[in-house]
Amino acid sequence: MRSILVFCFSLLAITISAQNFYLFVGTYTSGASKGIYVYDFNSNTGDLKWVSNTDSSANPSFLAVAADGKHLYAVNEVSRQQSGFIASYSFDKKTGKLSFINKQSSGRENPCHVSITKNGKWVVVANYTGGSLAAFPVNADGSLQPFSQHIIHTGKGVNKERQEKAHVHSVFFSPDEKFLFSPDLGTDQVSIYQFTPGKTQPLESAANPFISAEPGSGPRHLDFSPDGKYVYLIQEMSGTVSAFSYQHGEMKLLQTIATHTPDYTGQPGSADIHLSPDGKFLYASNRGQENNIAIFSVNTISGKLTPAGYQSTNGVQPRNFIIDPSGRYLLVANQKTSNIVVFKRDSKTGQLTATGKDIEVPNPVCLKMVLR
Repeated sequence: MRSILVFCFSLLAITISAQNFYLFVGTYTSGASKGIYVYDFNSNTGDLKWVSNTDSSANPSFLAVAADGKHLYAVNEVSRQQSGFIASYSFDKKTGKLSFINKQSSGRENPCHVSITKNGKWVVVANYTGGSLAAFPVNADGSLQPFSQHIIHTGKGVNKERQEKAHVHSVFFSPDEKFLFSPDLGTDQVSIYQFTPGKTQPLESAANPFISAEPGSGPRHLDFSPDGKYVYLIQEMSGTVSAFSYQHGEMKLLQTIATHTPDYTGQPGSADIHLSPDGKFLYASNRGQENNIAIFSVNTISGKLTPAGYQSTNGVQPRNFIIDPSGRYLLVANQKTSNIVVFKRDSKTGQLTATGKDIEVPNPVCLKMVLR
């Protein structure tokens, strides 16, 4: 029986590694960008080929793609009459083109992150400047209904310039989708909500409604280990990653570790965080003066991290990056240099090697993939 399972997993790995994927790129449109870009990504060679892009969209900085790849949701990170927007698109896998469906108010200013449930029936948005999150029911055709719930965070942090009020930076579902986690850079907290999809207002505070980060650290993004036992939180302002054990909405701090070298004296600017598909390595992007990817090995038994190296992103301001499903490549979006850099990833050491297969995209901010 075990031999059969090993064979099946090996076959699945071979199938994934041999596939092409669609890469979606969210951007800021203050410059030459027209909105959302679509590329074909070959997971055998690391090659990228332009497929299509939207004609116009206002700062679709962060994206979420439905599990079946048929719909995409993009924040419009703007402040118009005290509200940004969230837009829905249909996606044709045959042509590789996006078609706008509709958009709704995000509730408050500058939505910066969006997540979608596995069944595609709920979309949740984080409003950074507005300090809130909103939950949207999704219709059968992929269109968005107006938000059915809007939660406004209150409070502030110790940094008077950047933490003068709540700044909800992201929203992430737990692997079983029974909880929603919302890192708030302004209040140095991660709010925890119980998620009940059958309710009109699906979010309510969990039994332990939040965990506190170090004052002035600025929680930004997080990622769960593949087995769901650990969660890793990146903190923008302190340039640190905190490792937590996780069970049923409860987080217990295990470790906090710097994303920069011990001799670094500049201002941290950590941004994104992802684990490799096998959970053995963790990667974190640093902006500011560093412009690199910090690499950590993961003790899969204890959940703790050990520094394993740093890799320049060959660009400036790496806002977001992605590891392709095969685990062979890591792609980095450098916002200020308008380039996406493709790195080959060593599955044994976690180290990254530039492939030279880079592309130019105006102001790239977010990368997402679906099977082609």
